[in-house]
Order: sequence, then C-alpha cells, then structure tokens
Amino acid sequence: MPAPDVSEPKGNAPTPATPPRLSIVVPIFNERENVGPLHEALTHALTLFGRSYEVVLVDDGSTDGTRDALRAIAAEDPHVRLVLFRRNYGQTAAMAAGFRACRGRTIVSMDGDLQNDPADIGRLVEKLEQGFDVVCGWRRHRQDRAMTRLLPSRIANFLIARVTGARIHDTGCSLKAYRSWVVRSLNLYSDMHRFLAALGAGLGARITELPVRHHPRRAGKSKYGLGRVFRVLADLIGIKMLIQFAAHPIRWFSILAFPLFLLAPFLFLLGFVKLYGDGTWVWFEDYDMAAVAAGAVACLVAANVFLLGFLAELQVKVSKFFRQRVSVTAREASR
Repeated sequence: MPAPDVSEPKGNAPTPATPPRLSIVVPIFNERENVGPLHEALTHALTLFGRSYEVVLVDDGSTDGTRDALRAIAAEDPHVRLVLFRRNYGQTAAMAAGFRACRGRTIVSMDGDLQNDPADIGRLVEKLEQGFDVVCGWRRHRQDRAMTRLLPSRIANFLIARVTGARIHDTGCSLKAYRSWVVRSLNLYSDMHRFLAALGAGLGARITELPVRHHPRRAGKSKYGLGRVFRVLADLIGIKMLIQFAAHPIRWFSILAFPLFLLAPFLFLLGFVKLYGDGTWVWFEDYDMAAVAAGAVACLVAANVFLLGFLAELQVKVSKFFRQRVSVTAREASR
C-alpha cells in the first residue's frame, strides 16, 4: 500500500514543549452529519475527565463535505488537529497516520460515527493506568444489523482469537486505549487495525478488555459488510507469521513444506508400485505417469517453499547484523 499523502496538522494545539497527556485518534470518512455532534461529545467527555488532551481527526479522503466541517471545527477549537488524506486509503492507513501525528503518552482510538461513546474514554484510560499497555473496548450489547455487521464480526473475532491466541471478545471495536510505545512500534497496513491487540501481544504488551457502550448509527452509511470477512482471512496468514515466526521465518516455511515432502515419496510409490488386495505388490512395467508427475510437483513445491523460508531467515539475520553494526559505529563515534 503506498504511503498516503498527509497534510500538516491544523489547529492551535498545545506547543511541542507542553504535549498533552492524552491523544484521541479518530479516522473519518464521509461522516459530515456526525462530525459536529462527535466533536461536542468528545469535548464534553474530555473536559469532565480533566486531563490535558488533543483530538487528532484524520479525514480519509471524504467527498461529502466532511473536510470543510472538520476545518471549521479545527479553526474554533485549539485542541483539534487535522490530518487530511488527498484520497481514500482505508481505516488502517488513517489510524496509522493519526498515531504518527499524536503526541500524548496515552492514545485512544475510536470510530467517527458516534457508535462509540466518548464517555467511555475515561474508564479505558483509568484501566490502562492500573498496569496495562492496551485496553480493548468490548461492545457486549452491539446495536448493529445481524447479517451485515454482527455475523461478519463474530466470524472474524472467532478466527482471530483462534489463530493469534489473543483472547479478546471484540477485536473489531475501534475504541481502545494504548500506551504510546505500543502503536508507535507497529507498522500497519491492509486491514491490520483489527489486529492491534494481537500485534501488541506479540510485542509483549499487557492486554485487557473492558465492556463499553455502543449506540445505533444516527446518520450516514456504514462502510462495513460481509466482504470484510474475506480480507480478514487473507490478513490472518500474515499476522500469524508476524506474531510467531517473524524472528525465525524458516520455521513457518518448514511447517508448510513438511507435508509436501511426505506426500512426494508416497506419490512416487503409487506411480511405480501396484498393490494387490492380498498384500502383495509388484513393480509396474509401465509406470503411472500421472502419479509420478504429481510426486515431482509436490517435491519441487516443497523445495521452493523451504528455500523461500531460508531466504527470509537470511534476510532477517543480515538486517539484524547491519543494525548492530550501525549501532556499534554510532556508539564509537560518540566517544
């Protein structure tokens, strides 16, 4: 995915010398009717919470007038900063850009459609301060349509929990609180905002969840549907490798290649040997070309998968070697 074009942050936010304690990141796409009430709800909740804060609103290439509404809000509220994409890149890219722009030591992400309740932000942050690194919102009582939202979400949550080992009830809930080092350590792409808890667990983050409120959509149109399940399935393979095999990719590729290595000699045997019902066997005078060809293909595919793992392992080792050389050189140069 190409790097999105991002505008400079807008608004008279606190100076870099006095960064806020709390940053709220909200990706937004075509939510013109919701951004005004969203800003009012955020301002009310964060003022009551009593921490210094900034709100980073990321417009993901909206085409319905949302951008003009956001500019008007940022011009009036010094706590608001804008990140504007020149075209639509998706929620993950918008969230990643917001994470890069925010300055607080505690970061909270949420949706811009007012289904997440800003009043829950304080509860998430207080839970985080009890010794956790990530606190995930759990929409225990979701106010969504069953077939287009609830069913895909439940399928995705089940698959993510099984594959990644992150036992979170609601991985798709955008309302989460993080310590800043967690999100700044991640390189997000595709639809990986859904896997933030699992990726954080791979970094050693302490993760918990907290039930949060969920409201019906007031205005606008949902951007989710059944098609997202298939994208989640595709991303799960990459996530599995990132979490468990990133340091030693040859192990992952070896697991994939091993069944093919076992299958190849069995296919060769079928091609050259005929087995009778009484347990006797004889060599074929004319071997079975189809079975032999299938065995050869299985062997070649297994060898190529293993070699890919070897090359990936070599790349990891070489990159670590050069990073170590650079760090050593930097230390020596500073003496």
